[in-house]
Amino acid sequence: MAALQSRALAKAGYAVLQMDLLGCGDSSGDFGDANWQIWVEDIVHACHWLRGHARLPKAELEAAPLWLWGLRAGCLLSVSAAKQLGTACNFLFWQPPPSGKVLLQQFLRLKVAGDMLNGKSKEALETLRRKISNGTPMEVAGYMLSAELAMGLEQAELAPPPANGGPSRLEWLEIISQENTCASAIGKQKILQWRQSGYGVNSHTVHGPAFWQSSESVDAPALIAATTAALTPPGV
Repeated sequence: MAALQSRALAKAGYAVLQMDLLGCGDSSGDFGDANWQIWVEDIVHACHWLRGHARLPKAELEAAPLWLWGLRAGCLLSVSAAKQLGTACNFLFWQPPPSGKVLLQQFLRLKVAGDMLNGKSKEALETLRRKISNGTPMEVAGYMLSAELAMGLEQAELAPPPANGGPSRLEWLEIISQENTCASAIGKQKILQWRQSGYGVNSHTVHGPAFWQSSESVDAPALIAATTAALTPPGV
């Protein structure tokens, strides 16, 4: 989905960099080597790289807004990276979580379920959290999760960074099922928080599959169309 969307945005005239964080995809290192701050630094480096390599005339490049785009935990990472960049950023969020604590809890539940299926003794979520606080890495769904990454995720919040001189935009897209036609109540609260901080926020709901939960490749073409339309300037 990320690759399909990147190509659609490139076709629409955007200079797009789709990146693999340390330990993910085709990047170097193992997932167990990653921590939250390294991932944030990866994004900051990628932003500078894109500015230096984008095939746009200099005047257009200087005027072009910088968009940080993330899916789920990637939304939290983009907020952390924007604080370090110190420049005006726009944000594109796919299925943003209210906080990293929620995602970490979901991830740890996978370990609890996996241990039960493998006949191991069940550990409570609080026990797992204490191990993380003590610096103990753990294997979850075949991935070694470092304590540093887990703690960084748990502390991450979807709070708006300073606009840094801007008017800045946020395009917020949630995929919903055919049965559920409403955006989440927590999402609405977060959107209000961003608007009160001076961001121009547009919220979109799109019907489609929860592709990030599937172990196989699943497309959500309606999300690609809605995202491209949201970022396309009026009259283009």
